[in-house]
Amino acid sequence: MNKKLIAALACRNQGSRLYGKPIQNLDIDKGVTIIDNLIGCLKSIKCIDEIVLGISEGIENEIFIKIAKQKNLKYIIGDEEDVLSRLISCAELSNATDIFRVTSESPFLFFDPVEELWKKHIDNNLDATFYDDVIDGIGFEIISLKALNDSYKKGDERHRSELCTLYIRENLNKFKVGKPTPPKDFIRKDLRLTVDNPEDLVVCRILYNEFRNLAPRFPIRKLIKFLDDNPNLKKLIYPFTEQGYVTMYI
Repeated sequence: MNKKLIAALACRNQGSRLYGKPIQNLDIDKGVTIIDNLIGCLKSIKCIDEIVLGISEGIENEIFIKIAKQKNLKYIIGDEEDVLSRLISCAELSNATDIFRVTSESPFLFFDPVEELWKKHIDNNLDATFYDDVIDGIGFEIISLKALNDSYKKGDERHRSELCTLYIRENLNKFKVGKPTPPKDFIRKDLRLTVDNPEDLVVCRILYNEFRNLAPRFPIRKLIKFLDDNPNLKKLIYPFTEQGYVTMYI
């Protein structure tokens, strides 16, 4: 069976701490948003055949339809809370066997291991590959459509939320899951590279503008070193790290 991997991005503009996180500007002058950089990075990964936006219903999310059309991407529109059904619909729209999942508010993906891990995912006939335990915002998941459908049918409402791999994580004996070991220097629970708060956005904007010549593929080690060299930036985001890591996979 030929395998097809698509990147499925769940998109919505709701957010109590920071509204419209994916469309916040990283480069204010040039209007480069978080989702712009993420899409650019995903397009550079050869094993990802397509990018599909799983857009939440609601007039406030119509901006993502415009983005999809501007970037010539496929998209679906679905239930706001039922994120799992949106990801399944993204896969079905493109006849994909597997999806590559990242959050749409995380601009700096650790892209280096994706090709190798996709090959291992295929060779070992895995249901899921979880690139966990790294800095919040740089990790990813590869999940088969079959595993997503099983999660939907056998799970309950909480498994269909934004925690859409929770059923798999709670039932590892029912799935074949790969959990590769990340580089030790990427296991940093004092850092985060995702945008959930205004302070996160300040830090990501600074990082983007410091290394904008490397966009959209930002080397994570350069970002880590810059943050370590600028403790004032680490201090800005540190208050959000503990709760973020506690709730990351639950």
